[in-house]
Amino acid sequence: MNATLPRIALVGTGKMVGAILEGLLQPDVSLEALRATTQSGSSASLLVERGVEAKSVEEDAGANRWAVEDADIVLLGVKPYAIVDVAAEVASALKPGAVVVSVAAGITTASIEAVVTQPVVRAMPNTPSQIRQGVTGIAGGSRASEHNIELVDALFSLVGEVVVVDEDRINDLSALSGSGPAYLFYIAEKLIDVARERGFSDEQAQTMVTGTLLGAAQLLDQSEHSAEQLRHAVTSPGGTTQQAISVLDAHDMGSIWAEAIDRAVARAEEMATAK
Repeated sequence: MNATLPRIALVGTGKMVGAILEGLLQPDVSLEALRATTQSGSSASLLVERGVEAKSVEEDAGANRWAVEDADIVLLGVKPYAIVDVAAEVASALKPGAVVVSVAAGITTASIEAVVTQPVVRAMPNTPSQIRQGVTGIAGGSRASEHNIELVDALFSLVGEVVVVDEDRINDLSALSGSGPAYLFYIAEKLIDVARERGFSDEQAQTMVTGTLLGAAQLLDQSEHSAEQLRHAVTSPGGTTQQAISVLDAHDMGSIWAEAIDRAVARAEEMATAK
């Protein structure tokens, strides 16, 4: 992948923004400029050692404003409760044509647009972005142009796939792909527990479950068949797999997953209205 991106500012470098940073530092990516801020001086020093212009808010109260000066893309990577305050803090330092990108769950573009005059785009990446296998949903606010969306798309394409949606779908996407890795890890956790209970060693249990999930995911990705078709191919009538699936069907797993997603979406909506 070869990518050329304009001047970028990363305000806060938590896990998700840190994943984006790793993508930006790949040798096949060209940047006009990159600045970043961190909470601690030690974290900023580590970035400087890697060739990133970085400052910490711990040591320089004006670090965030410094970072966004002349940036074309400003990625706000602080906690959701702080996102609007940080946007307000840097608002007067933003260049007129900058695109402000938020990765804060539950915070609407309108909330950020209330304190900045620039276009705002929401992005919901997931943790596999750390290994460039992520899925990121992006949604433009009321001022975001097609060009703005394309810029943000190019940025997040560095760490995986991008799905562009209307903002009224972003909480659903977050509950599915944003939180999705946790669901898979949960399934893996429970299957590993079962394997241990049946006498397999920790190493054997880990190998069986991790290898199976990884292989199945790659097969699903590479196959021309749907997930349903692939499942049926493994589920012989009257066989062992069918017996296991019948237990899951008896517990109505479809309804359970639907309720789980509903709960996640409801929480995102609560966060959007929280003071």
